[in-house]
Amino acid sequence: MAHTFLFEPGVWTASGTFWRGDGEPMEAQGRTEIAHRNDCWLLSSTLKVLGSPPVEFMNAYCIEPPGSRSYAGMKWTSENATLGKLQGTFSMIGSSIFCVYRCQDSGYHGAEHLEQLDSNTYRNAGILLLEDRALSSWQMTLRRPAV
Repeated sequence: MAHTFLFEPGVWTASGTFWRGDGEPMEAQGRTEIAHRNDCWLLSSTLKVLGSPPVEFMNAYCIEPPGSRSYAGMKWTSENATLGKLQGTFSMIGSSIFCVYRCQDSGYHGAEHLEQLDSNTYRNAGILLLEDRALSSWQMTLRRPAV
C-alpha cells in the first residue's frame, strides 16, 4: 500500500494521549493540513492538549519534495517560536514513516513514528527531548475522510 500521509494533499485529524515530562497523561486533539507546491510541500499542524489550562502547539514545515530521489530521506525545516529552527528528515520504510529532528542552537531534538493502518489511518508516536531529558511524548491516531 502506498503512503498517503505527506504524499497526498489533504486534512487529517488526530486524537490520543500527550504525556508531560513527569509522565502525566492528558487527552490531546490535533489537525494537520498538507499542501503541495512545486518548491515545497507544506505541512501545517496544531495540537491541543486538554489539560488545565489547555495548551495549543502550532507547527509549519517546509518539506523538500522527493522529485526523482528516493523517499528514503525527505528533508524539512520549521520555525518554532518555542523550540527555534528545527531541521529534520522523513524516511519511508515499508508501512512506516520515521521522522527525526533537531535544533542545533537549543539542544531540542526528537523522533516520531507513523504506522500506516490503511490509506486513511495512521498511528503516530513521538518524543521531544532537551539534551538527554524527555520533555513530552505522545501517541495519536490520525484519520482523514475517505477519498
